[in-house]
Amino acid sequence: MSEHRNPALTTDAIIIKDDKVLLIKRLNPPYKNYWALPGGFVEYGEKVEDATIREAKEETGLDIVLDKLVGVYSDPERDPRGHTVTVAYTSTVTGGKLKSDSDAKDAHFFEINKLGSMNLAFDHRKILDDALPLKPKQ
Repeated sequence: MSEHRNPALTTDAIIIKDDKVLLIKRLNPPYKNYWALPGGFVEYGEKVEDATIREAKEETGLDIVLDKLVGVYSDPERDPRGHTVTVAYTSTVTGGKLKSDSDAKDAHFFEINKLGSMNLAFDHRKILDDALPLKPKQ
């Protein structure tokens, strides 16, 4: 009989404030020192929505509310550690103080129109492209 395996479930938060999006610099591999969306693994028995809020707080110090579901990203190659499926939400800051913590070595708000050339971790470029259609420069 073959071993039953499931993908791991993760979540990512697209935190938007004043036409800027919050990214964290990853402290650990994979993608160590790359900028990424705040997020992480959903714990057993935890709602994805609650995990998104928890991970954002752990990595950025900020309290958020979820605005809308951006999408579900399930490419088996999206994470070199193994097959992960992420659920991504746009969100708004409701409190807290910005500070990198947990798996993040830095946290910074970047202007949305300046994200184009950044090399991001995982498939976070695609997630951001889906969440933040870039406006043409005027």
